Amino acid sequence: MCGCYADPTKKSDEISPDLIRKLPRMKFANITGGEPFLRDDLDEIVSELDRKADRIVISTNGYFHQKILALCRKYPRLGIRISIEGMPKTNDAIRGIRDGFDHGLRCLLELIAAGHRDVGFGMTVQDGNADDLLLLYELACDMKMEFATAALHNSFYFRKTDNAIADKYHTALQFEKLINELLKSNSPKKWFRAYFNHGLINYIYGNPRLLPCEMGSNGFFLDPFGDVLPCNGMDCKMPMGNLKNQSWEEIWNSAEAEKVRRAVRCCPKNCWMIGSVSPAMKQHFSVPAGWVARHKLLKRGYSLKENGFIRENPDDENGIQSDTAGLLRE
Repeated sequence: MCGCYADPTKKSDEISPDLIRKLPRMKFANITGGEPFLRDDLDEIVSELDRKADRIVISTNGYFHQKILALCRKYPRLGIRISIEGMPKTNDAIRGIRDGFDHGLRCLLELIAAGHRDVGFGMTVQDGNADDLLLLYELACDMKMEFATAALHNSFYFRKTDNAIADKYHTALQFEKLINELLKSNSPKKWFRAYFNHGLINYIYGNPRLLPCEMGSNGFFLDPFGDVLPCNGMDCKMPMGNLKNQSWEEIWNSAEAEKVRRAVRCCPKNCWMIGSVSPAMKQHFSVPAGWVARHKLLKRGYSLKENGFIRENPDDENGIQSDTAGLLRE
């Protein structure tokens, strides 16, 4: 998963809320971690960011639910996404937090009871929790909440190089079920989320991205030290500049920024994370829209077998082994 916990930042090295004032206007900002609610100045950061971004979402494990509730009371438009990695036993084993599922669920329920609207949870799918994917989606539907998915990634920011899904086919089968449930919905938003999850299957199998990545041009990542990066998904850190000693304009229009953008254009990672995919889906709308038209409007549904990279090869344990093998897994 993520190794941030083993290499915590020092408060003396972290940016102050004042630096947020240097940022440009944004349509969307996500505050992530580590765990954002460990910061003593999160309130001030949100206050500054509220002047800059049309929408703010904080990703959290939900453990500090009183802090979360207090912040949401102060900022009613604030979005909260709680990371839940499966049903109780699975979630707590993966996250290493005793009663972590209960804390997260309690936080969600209290936010709903308080009338907070922008609430949901997300799951990073892997071998150990793939079987809980549809269960969590159904839970989100029952609670009338947003449900987001991701797959394991490696990067300098996550402090991980060995994240991998061993049983690709079984995991892809669970995504196939989720995609078809999303397509059954009457919500266009869920139809396009089905496309995003189709992209996760493509990513798990190590294929090129379905859409080009333009991070560093249509989005950026500000790390705890003030470095402005194209994203947090690269193997090594590639700063465009630092807000502690430069203005936003100096960073964004610099030769170093252009150098980083060239690196992004030939980046071999092929990652598929919502931060880079969402703007790409909007910019290249005809691609996901065409996929949705074929799978929803023409009522074809979705099948793993339509992907040429998933082959019927008995010798390939990560391909479609056989119809019988697929049935035995059910």
